[in-house]
Amino acid sequence: MAWTYLFIGGILEIVWTIGLKQMDNHRNLWWTVIFYVSIISSFGFLQKALETLPIGTAYSIYTSIGVIGTAIFGMVFFKEPFSLLRIFFILLIIGGVFGLKITSTNY
Repeated sequence: MAWTYLFIGGILEIVWTIGLKQMDNHRNLWWTVIFYVSIISSFGFLQKALETLPIGTAYSIYTSIGVIGTAIFGMVFFKEPFSLLRIFFILLIIGGVFGLKITSTNY
């Protein structure tokens, strides 16, 4: 169950990062609410995952989910630069996350 909590926390990290960009210095009420609800929930799920998982592995994977998701979301919806080199480096992050997962002693 800890891996599920970690995954949900990582997805919520993507949401709060997008909310941070969209809330326009707290002027956009809906995005401000989305930001605060998702950041608190995200850290709550991370904390729950840390009850079982090693902190180094869990935090690395948590932030990697956020980095990968936010980068892809930015390229697709915010017209940020898209290149094969960026995709290559995202794939390197995914490889690192996979390596951390398979070498973890907690399943």
